[in-house]
Amino acid sequence: MVKKKRHLAFWSNIKFKYKLTIINENTLEEMIGIRVSKLNGISVLLSVLTVLFLIASAIIAFTPLRNYLPGYMNSDVRAQVVENALRVDSLQQLVDRQNMYIMNIQDIFRGTVRIDTVHSIDSLTTVRGDSLMERTQREIDFRKQYEETEKYNLTSITSRPNIEGMIFYRPTRGMITDRYNADKKHYGTDIAANPGESVLATLDGTVILSTYTAETGYVIEVQHNQDFISVYKHCGSLLKQEGDIVQAGEAIALVGNSGQLTTGPHLHFELWHKRRAVNPEKYIVF
Repeated sequence: MVKKKRHLAFWSNIKFKYKLTIINENTLEEMIGIRVSKLNGISVLLSVLTVLFLIASAIIAFTPLRNYLPGYMNSDVRAQVVENALRVDSLQQLVDRQNMYIMNIQDIFRGTVRIDTVHSIDSLTTVRGDSLMERTQREIDFRKQYEETEKYNLTSITSRPNIEGMIFYRPTRGMITDRYNADKKHYGTDIAANPGESVLATLDGTVILSTYTAETGYVIEVQHNQDFISVYKHCGSLLKQEGDIVQAGEAIALVGNSGQLTTGPHLHFELWHKRRAVNPEKYIVF
């Protein structure tokens, strides 16, 4: 009974209306009279907040501001970011080649490099002291130490012990732009990489296809043990022919942008097992 009275008193207080009046000071005439209650005030406040929330949501949803929210970046913006990153990397390579050219010319003028060791002008942009200058003992020791360390480097070699100890090499270095999705009939992994980057055989095997198609550009396929077949599409050029025996980690092609179904320099890599496409990321850490 007491709770019911309190409840009625609460609603009576909320619904109790107050009169807001504006009176002319000279004539004491009532100009405006408004009857409001606490419930009306709360309703107006909630309505204003709702309208502001809807306006803010519309601005974020229909303007580029949504790209700043986690997970809202669309595919076009992501592709543009990848393309800009590749352009920056290409410009960096061009600057490095120019610096190398200038340094080698300076070495020739100083007499550090013999003129008869330079075969062409182009070699000055690609070859530095490794072949133009005699190696020092310090460099030889460093190379030996580096090679010993790299034997145990796991960043370029990844393994799957449950496939009878088979070791899968990463086909190329780059960033994944599109993953395996059987529902969308995308049976491989797209890796954005620098043009001219080496494409490596993921396992030992035999080249069974080395050709060019209008849609996928330069394509090379390699047959491996345990009924595995690896496919490399959109290559810039092919280094192996049909029937060639390749070793795991051996360069078989170069990254390119060939074919009609391409969105920029990248490698489309597929892995097939027993005539069925499998997700490459289950076997390889990219």
